[in-house]
Amino acid sequence: MNRYHARRAGWVRPATGFVSQPEPRSIGRYARGKQLCAGNFLVAGRVVEAPDGSIWNLGDFGPAFDNEFHGFGWLDDLAAVGNRQARLLAQRWTAEWLARYGTGRGPGWTADITGRRVIRWINHAVFLLQGDGSAMSDDYYRSLTRQTIFLSRRWKAAAHGVPRFEALTGLIYAGLSLIGMEEHVEPAEQALARDCNAHVDSAGGIRTRNPEELLEVFTLLGWAAQALSEAGNDPAPDHLAAIERIAPTLRALRHSDGGLARFHGGGRGLEGRLDSALAASGVRGRARMGLAMGFVRLQAGRTSVVVDAAEPPADGASAQAHASTLAFELTSGRRPVIVNCGDGRQFGPEWARAGRATASHSVLAIEGYSSSRFGGAMRGGAGEVLVDRPGPVKLQIGTDAAEAGFVAGHDGYVATHGLTHVRQIELAQNGRGVAGEDMLAAIEDAHRTAFDKAMDRMRLQGIPFQIRFHLHPDVDAELDMGGNAVSMVLKSGEVWIFRHDGAAKLTLEPSVYLEKARIKPRATKQVVLSSRAIRYATRVRWTLAKAQDTPSHLRDLERDDSEILEQT
Repeated sequence: MNRYHARRAGWVRPATGFVSQPEPRSIGRYARGKQLCAGNFLVAGRVVEAPDGSIWNLGDFGPAFDNEFHGFGWLDDLAAVGNRQARLLAQRWTAEWLARYGTGRGPGWTADITGRRVIRWINHAVFLLQGDGSAMSDDYYRSLTRQTIFLSRRWKAAAHGVPRFEALTGLIYAGLSLIGMEEHVEPAEQALARDCNAHVDSAGGIRTRNPEELLEVFTLLGWAAQALSEAGNDPAPDHLAAIERIAPTLRALRHSDGGLARFHGGGRGLEGRLDSALAASGVRGRARMGLAMGFVRLQAGRTSVVVDAAEPPADGASAQAHASTLAFELTSGRRPVIVNCGDGRQFGPEWARAGRATASHSVLAIEGYSSSRFGGAMRGGAGEVLVDRPGPVKLQIGTDAAEAGFVAGHDGYVATHGLTHVRQIELAQNGRGVAGEDMLAAIEDAHRTAFDKAMDRMRLQGIPFQIRFHLHPDVDAELDMGGNAVSMVLKSGEVWIFRHDGAAKLTLEPSVYLEKARIKPRATKQVVLSSRAIRYATRVRWTLAKAQDTPSHLRDLERDDSEILEQT
């Protein structure tokens, strides 16, 4: 069906030029652009070299490859380099695409990929058409016309969320820019406004709960609003209202170093993109207080903590969700300290599954189990069992002026072990110390019965669990001689000390940091507290503090189990 509409779109008289051209706003990666100029292509987690240096001769790597390359995101990277070599390469690859796929045949003809491609072609029109690129101008305008008509007929086929926003933003861009395409602007803006109202919730969040995807939505809405305004058209009220709702939520999802928290398949975001999008939006104000798209942000001094305090996305939004309930990340100033492993899709399906597991997050996990399975869509690694999705997280956010904190619990392990995971984290007012407590508790009579059965399966040896704290690769960690603490040295010179109450075994183990645009996973370390649940309530307390100012937070954790359970 897509190919039929793509070919049929070629019957329309092509545009001959631009009415107006939006300023280039997409930001590329200079380092990636230099790699492309050197003939190095990162595909599915490995470097591939094409025999003739063509991006279209790399082979068949599946839909992910089609999405990345036919969307022309690499054009941003080459434009970031901006020299003659990069320009000639961009022109050559675009001309080859026109010859192979420009008539609507082959991959890349879906509404979202076409929208993404149209935005890049218009953003970088001068880059593509200057000098030697002028020879392909007729084919370029003919194809842009075909793609615009295709979008006008097929945008409804794009899935809600980022794909639909890409398709409609591309259609708005083309309608505003190309001679003879003006009629498509108003219907596309009306459709965009309806999707803003329906798919950006009242708190400025989206269903996938992916912070980087939220930034992508925010960026697209901002680009469309700016293009409309520059052309003398007023964006729809629902369109502008969505931008105003999203801005404080994004501010709540960023760390003190400016990067986004890495949850549910999202990365830190391209450097400078969040700042640019927020500045361009004109929306001032503070970060959203309380829950922001299911996350809690604690901020004090130069330290930020972001916690996943809600159940994973459900139904269609769960395709890339992670089993990360109650996991957290911590950043000190400009230096990430505690992280999650991240999204492994770029390194292949095995890494993708591993990255989604609970053990790849800074949180407690019962050995061999993840806290979510997302309707069977997710499979664990060797020997790992995935339990049902946890129900709604019970959460209480502290109001103590001396500390920022929360206590929360989820029932992801109740069905298999009768145990509720309860986590409490408190951040000192000066940001120089964090105190945490993790507890596994069988709360109700039915839960205790399930726990007893699990204990029988384990021959009364206890249910093994680990609390993991994955470290950023730039953190230099070392276990002290007595095995009671871990010192963490940041590149800034700061030293943080991790301690615990002795209720678990402390080890320092290998880990990985899965980062977009990297050739392979980065080696790093993780602090692991290992123990066994042998009673109806088992808890472990830990602290993380700057070496010169280690707080005595353990005194605040001397409370009865019943008090913690009441709060959840």
